[in-house]
Amino acid sequence: MKSKKTHELDESTGEFPVVSATDSRVTITGAEKAVDVATDVPKIDPATLLPHWTDAPTGQVPIVVAREAADRDDPWAQIPAPAWREGEADWVAHEEQFDASFLAGETKDVDSRPWEFTLQDEDVASDEILDEAPRPEPVRAERTRRSATRDPLAGRAVRQSAQRSVTLATFTGVVLAAAVVAVFAAGTIPVAVLVIAVLGFAAGEAYAGFREVGAHPATILGIVAVFTLGVAVYNKGVVAIGAVTVLLLVFGFVWYLSAQTKIDILDGLGATIFVFVWVGVLGSYALLLISPNTFANKHGLTYTLGAVILTVANDTGALFVGRWLGRHPLNRVLSPNKTIEGSIGGTLLTLTVAALLLPHMSPWTMKRALALGVALCVVVPLGDLFESMVKRTLGVKDLGHLLPGHGGMLDRIDGLLFALPTLYYLAHFLKLS
Repeated sequence: MKSKKTHELDESTGEFPVVSATDSRVTITGAEKAVDVATDVPKIDPATLLPHWTDAPTGQVPIVVAREAADRDDPWAQIPAPAWREGEADWVAHEEQFDASFLAGETKDVDSRPWEFTLQDEDVASDEILDEAPRPEPVRAERTRRSATRDPLAGRAVRQSAQRSVTLATFTGVVLAAAVVAVFAAGTIPVAVLVIAVLGFAAGEAYAGFREVGAHPATILGIVAVFTLGVAVYNKGVVAIGAVTVLLLVFGFVWYLSAQTKIDILDGLGATIFVFVWVGVLGSYALLLISPNTFANKHGLTYTLGAVILTVANDTGALFVGRWLGRHPLNRVLSPNKTIEGSIGGTLLTLTVAALLLPHMSPWTMKRALALGVALCVVVPLGDLFESMVKRTLGVKDLGHLLPGHGGMLDRIDGLLFALPTLYYLAHFLKLS
């Protein structure tokens, strides 16, 4: 039985003896003595290269920080790798890769977010945004109405007419009064023709005022509707007002539907309907009053003439007393020339004429005349102020120049337009026949 040979490490050389052919020993070159491993070093899990799950936590947090590329010749090395910035040192170490200065502004908003910022116009050149041709601006349909403001009437009534001559206005008024009395004396048909003609001129002046500020009323359609309404009311009565109004609305819609250019419907059809109602409908009550179908024995002519006389008396008293004693404006915004003193003077003259003149015109009585006089002292100034409001909105002093010293036809009948419906319904309330 062979003896077992033991090869021990030579401590002087750190090598095992080499066993030659003649020697039974074997020497291993390059082997080193194992170092004792501390017992407190955590064991490494070969599957995950992490400490074993049974070991106590170390308290360390893994961090990934961009490293400088080893090879500067590599083009991919210029692209920084993702970085996990945990502390201030990490931001300082990579400040060359991220410049946060563009997020700063002159003032710091505590509610701002760093990914929202605005570049100044001078910092961005137009050729850096788009190389192609600029996009054309969208074309909007033209609007004629003025934009809404706190004071929509501000700066509109700026055009002034020449100072009116009282002498010229008085002469014109006397001539008109004589002409009107002569027409009323001629009979119902001449009065109806006169009323329709006056309403046509007044409507034309109103439509011209709207066109002057850029509106697009259907002037021809509106004037034809006023003429048609006058004839229809005289023959068919009050029922014709609704029928003609509906027809104007329908034909007006067709009118603007077939227009070659786009028109603001409120500046077009709205202005057309407004003037038609203001002048045509209110003025048609004169034809309703003088119509033989309303009052028998031509009493309607006398009632209408009485309303005209009281309206003229109210305007005349307000004019002369206001010029003489007027100190306090009735409405400084709409009509600064009309005064409270003038309104009082107009009221006194109206009631005086109603009590002294109208009872001599059958079938007027003192009671009926005074009742109409009181009513007209309220509505006639309102009609005057209403026209002043319209003129203020349009920015004109007068709507026409047909009557020397008085302005246009509409300036003369503005109060009468409110007086005629008042007379019609008052006559029905008092059961006048």
